[in-house]
This record gives sequence, structure tokens and C-alpha cells, in this order.
Amino acid sequence: MWKIVLYVVFGLVALALGAICWMIGPSNVIGMLLYDQRREGTLKVGDRAPDVTLIGLDGVSEAKLAGRFGPRPLVLIFGSFT
Repeated sequence: MWKIVLYVVFGLVALALGAICWMIGPSNVIGMLLYDQRREGTLKVGDRAPDVTLIGLDGVSEAKLAGRFGPRPLVLIFGSFT
């Protein structure tokens, strides 16, 4: 009896993991596992932003964040508004 329960539980877990991978996409899951380098940041409110290089939408052009600093605040918005 316990073997049947174990097989059913294992099957449900495998089905759930498969559904999650299907919804997210296998390449995204593999990418997250291999390349996720997030870490807790040390920036505080009011700190100067670190200098980073941003890639343009064309995939070729680059813009340095430090080149955008000026007398007015720089606001970066990441997201979709569609």
C-alpha cells in the first residue's frame, strides 16, 4: 500500500515540476539555474548609482550610466506599460 502512495506522490511532484517548467519555459529555468548572480545589495537611499553600461534595444549601441548624470535626477524605469 505504501508503495502505491509513494508512486502517486512522486508522480504528482513530477507533474507539478513539469507544469512549472512548461509555463516558465525550459530555457528560462536552465538560464536561471546557471546564470543567476543576484546578491544582496549595499546601496542605500541617496547613494550614487554605480556606473554600468546599458545595451540599446538594437543590441549593439551602448550607453554608460555615468554619462547620463546631470543636475537633474535620473530615473530608470524597468517594466512594461502595455
